[in-house]
Amino acid sequence: MAKKLRIGWFTFTCCEDSSIMFLEMMNKSYFQWKELLDFRYCKMLKSKNVLDQLDVAFVEGAISSDREKERLILIRSKAKYLVAIGSCACTGYPSAQRNDFPENIKVKIEPFLKKWNLYEKVLPLDKVVKVDDKVDGCPMVEPVFVKVLDKYLKEFKIIS
Repeated sequence: MAKKLRIGWFTFTCCEDSSIMFLEMMNKSYFQWKELLDFRYCKMLKSKNVLDQLDVAFVEGAISSDREKERLILIRSKAKYLVAIGSCACTGYPSAQRNDFPENIKVKIEPFLKKWNLYEKVLPLDKVVKVDDKVDGCPMVEPVFVKVLDKYLKEFKIIS
């Protein structure tokens, strides 16, 4: 059996538009990618997922709670490389727009933050873990994603 790139796709605080974009890309690239990619963890594609040793973790969304932070740290520990997917993962925004709310609005949302144990400020991934690559955009920029994916397919000698 040919070696495949062991990947995971994870989402945190965001609108998940990059996940939708990835699914749309699968419509075009499925038959090619199924020979190259081992989807170890990808809840939007499969119901039985395994978070074990990954070659690359693609992570969409910003971090807005201790629960998300701990999960991201676990993902980072299981992945040789971690790629931030979409604007929220790369910069925190637009999910982090509450970081810039005026004080009178921050007071109004404080009860909600406490109720759901959310951070006062939303964080991009690189404020929590080492990020090896970024695919910015809201949704992600498709040609940049393909370029990054190809980089890792070559890095792990899946393609030449």
